[in-house]
Amino acid sequence: MKLYAFPQAALEKAIARRMLSLPLPHREWFADRWSQKPYKKSFMEHKAMPLITLLAKGKTWADEEFNSELAAWDARFYDAEAEVLRPMIEGDGLVQLMQKNMPPERAQALLRKLINDRHE
Repeated sequence: MKLYAFPQAALEKAIARRMLSLPLPHREWFADRWSQKPYKKSFMEHKAMPLITLLAKGKTWADEEFNSELAAWDARFYDAEAEVLRPMIEGDGLVQLMQKNMPPERAQALLRKLINDRHE
């Protein structure tokens, strides 16, 4: 997937802000990992930026293209990661304009991905 050119610093700031409002066990888990550079880089590259790309481009793609890109997004989420990313799909804060005009069934498909593709 060719990633959308969204400003990474702004996304990192939005994630850090969301981390502060996580319930306790998730906040501790995510904060410990977020402070480690390799994890942060991997999370941004493989989970956050692809999600932003699906949000930004997904509303204009044909169904086949959206479903293909969603299926190609090979990511597994820990509970805390899903809690950090869920508001981006639901229209929270910084990426709110990206969700505008997103077909509800595509937003639901993204939420299902966060729920179903979990680490054991």
